[in-house]
Amino acid sequence: MTIAESILPEFEMEMAGTRKVLERVPNDKLDWKAHPKSSTIGWVASHLVEIAHWVEGTLTQDTWDINPADGEPYQSPKFSSREEMLERFDACVADGKKRIAATSDEEFAKSWSLLSGGQALITMPKLGVIRTWVLNHSIHHRAHLCVYLRLNDIPVPALYGPSADEQE
Repeated sequence: MTIAESILPEFEMEMAGTRKVLERVPNDKLDWKAHPKSSTIGWVASHLVEIAHWVEGTLTQDTWDINPADGEPYQSPKFSSREEMLERFDACVADGKKRIAATSDEEFAKSWSLLSGGQALITMPKLGVIRTWVLNHSIHHRAHLCVYLRLNDIPVPALYGPSADEQE
C-alpha cells in the first residue's frame, strides 16, 4: 500500500466532517466572537477553507515563504458568506484528493519548509505537513468552530459519533 492509498481515506473522512460543520456557519454571525481576544466565526470558518488549500502548496512546492523579502506578506482569505466558503472548500478538497492520489512515496518523504523572510520556521517531510498542518490543524479548528456553533445555539453535527444535537 502506498502512502497516498493510506492517507487518502483519512483526508476524505476529515474533510467530509469539516464540510458538515462549515454547512452550519450562519451568514448573519460571521463577525460573532466568544471573547474580545477570540477570532470570529467567519475567521475560523475561512481558516478551515484555507487549510484545505494547503495540500496543493505542500505537494507541489518544497517551501512557502509567508513573508518574502521581495513581495507581499501572505494574507488569509476573507470570505463573505457560507456559500462562498463551501464553494471554495469543495474545490480545494477535490484538488487535494487528486494531488494526494498522484503523489509518490518519494515525494511524501521530501522535506518541506515554511519560511518567513527566507528563514525556516518549520521543516518536516511533506507527509508530516499533510498530517499535522492539514489534517490535525483542521480537526483543531473544526472543534473550535463547533464550540462557537454551540454557544450560538446552532446544532452541532455528528462527527465521530452522534452529537448531543443528533442523538438517535
